Amino acid sequence: MVKIDLKDRKILYELDLNCRQSNTQIGKKVGLKRDVVAYRIKRMQEEGIIKNYFTVIDSYRLGYNVFRIYFTFQYATPEIKNKIIDYLANYKHTWVLASMIGKYDLSSVLWIKDINDFYTYWQNIIGKFGDYFAEKNFSIYVKSYSYKKSYLLLEEYKKSDRLNYEITGGKESIKLDDLDYQLLSELAENARVSVVDLTKKLDCSSQTVTYRIKNLVKQGVIQAFRLGIDLSKLGMQHYKVNLHLKEQSIRQNIINYIQKNPNLTFIGISAGFADLELEFDLENSVKLNEIIENIDTKFSGSIRNHDYQIASKFYKVRCIPEF
Repeated sequence: MVKIDLKDRKILYELDLNCRQSNTQIGKKVGLKRDVVAYRIKRMQEEGIIKNYFTVIDSYRLGYNVFRIYFTFQYATPEIKNKIIDYLANYKHTWVLASMIGKYDLSSVLWIKDINDFYTYWQNIIGKFGDYFAEKNFSIYVKSYSYKKSYLLLEEYKKSDRLNYEITGGKESIKLDDLDYQLLSELAENARVSVVDLTKKLDCSSQTVTYRIKNLVKQGVIQAFRLGIDLSKLGMQHYKVNLHLKEQSIRQNIINYIQKNPNLTFIGISAGFADLELEFDLENSVKLNEIIENIDTKFSGSIRNHDYQIASKFYKVRCIPEF
C-alpha cells in the first residue's frame, strides 16, 4: 500500500474525469502549479498507482452490442484452463477476459455486431470445451451508468454530482472512416497521448487530429478519457455484485439509492442474467456486505439473492474491437 495525500487524490480524480486535461488545467482545479502536478503524476506512475490511460468508446455507436459471459470450471487441469483462456483471448471481439474469485472462475466481455457470428463462436466454445464448464451464463447489456471515483475526494465530493456518463443501447450507429478508426485505436491504448504524437503516427495535421477527437466526442462515440488505477496500491479491491431481484419494479429505486454511495463506480442493466450489476471500489468484503445489507434493509424483501466476484487476473483488455 502506498500513502498518498489529498492533493494526489484530487489529481487522480481529475485524471479519471478527463485524462486529456493538461497539467495546467488540473493544477488550477487542485491548487498546484503545473510542474508540481507533472511531478506528482510521474511519481504515481513510477509507484504503480497509475497503470494506464484509456478511452471509453460507446460500442452501440460503432454498431456493436455488448455480451458478458461467466464460466465455472469443472474437471479442468491447469493446462486445459490455459487452452480455454488462450482461445477466448484470441477471439478478435473479446473486450475483457479475466479470472475471477467468487461464484465464477472466468469472465469474458465481447463486442458483438452479428448475432450469427456469436452463435458460431459460442458453438465452437461448447464443442471444444463444453465438458469443462460446470456452469456458463451470458447476458446482453442494455444500459450502463459509470460514476465518478468520489471516494478519492474523501468527504469533499458532492453527493448530487456522481454520474460520469451513461451508455444506452439501441442507438443508431455512426459511420467512421479509416482515420477515425486509427485515431480511436491509438486513444484506446493511451488516452493521454499528445496531439503531436498522434499527428506523427497518423500522418496528418494537428488541426485534423484535434477536430476529429472533438467530433468523435460530439457524436457520442467517445464517452470519456479515463485513468486506470492499481487499487491494491491504495489498499482497495474492485468488487462486482450481481443482484437478482424479487420485485422488478423496485430496480430504479435501488439505483436512485445506491448511486449516492461514493464507492460505487458502475451500474449495469442487462437481459439474460442478473437484474442489476453493481461495481464498487472498497477496502474489503466486510464493507461490501454492509452495503448489500443496507440495500436489503432499505428495500426489504426485494432482493432474491446475490453473488459477487473479484477480478484476480486480466488476460486481455482491449477498449476497441479489432477491425
